[in-house]
Amino acid sequence: MKTQRIEALIIAIALVVMGLLLKQGLAGFSGRERVVNVKGLSEIEVPADKVTWPLVYKEIGNNLQVLYEKIRRNNETLITFLVSNGMDPEEISINAPEIIDMSADRYASSQATYRYNVTSVVTVSSTKVDLVRKLIGDQGELLKQGIAIVGGDYMYQTVYSFTGLNEIKPKMIEEATRNARAAAEKFAQDSESKLGKIKNASQGQFSITNRDENTPYIKKVRVVTTINYYLND
Repeated sequence: MKTQRIEALIIAIALVVMGLLLKQGLAGFSGRERVVNVKGLSEIEVPADKVTWPLVYKEIGNNLQVLYEKIRRNNETLITFLVSNGMDPEEISINAPEIIDMSADRYASSQATYRYNVTSVVTVSSTKVDLVRKLIGDQGELLKQGIAIVGGDYMYQTVYSFTGLNEIKPKMIEEATRNARAAAEKFAQDSESKLGKIKNASQGQFSITNRDENTPYIKKVRVVTTINYYLND
């Protein structure tokens, strides 16, 4: 009986010691895992450095040969207009004309006045963004030469791009990281803690969007960095 009591006492003491050690271990583990999650934003505006400008016009008629000759002359006029105003010939390309035979449209409700509707596109792709913007404003000059540029077609929109992302990435990441740390330090101060080392971090994807609908030639570049910091007492 005495032996059993001793064994029971030893087991009880062992359980108490184990419980204390477990509690201490959990407290230490919890302390090590006190973290704060913060996000840092970097956002800048940059001018577009590339533009793709489609000049679209349409011709209608009944004779394909006559239409072809008219389109050829119009394309020559367009190229002359562009080159004489500072564009390089290699920045200009001519798309194959798109021809619609109105008489072959079985869904047409009435007989078309003209059989053929031809769309021609001359495309400018250039890094001379400011020059292209000026020419877009001056394209009314083409009306004097009998060419009416069509606007508003969703298939042929002027597109402004920014290609210099790699040059500004390091600075933006540095700023986003600095802003994240400032937020973490403020949180640590308010919680009466000290900011520790970084536990882990992730960099979000860079996004490039138009600043607004009226200025697509000005781009907004944005990135968000997410960082987890340890908090120390």
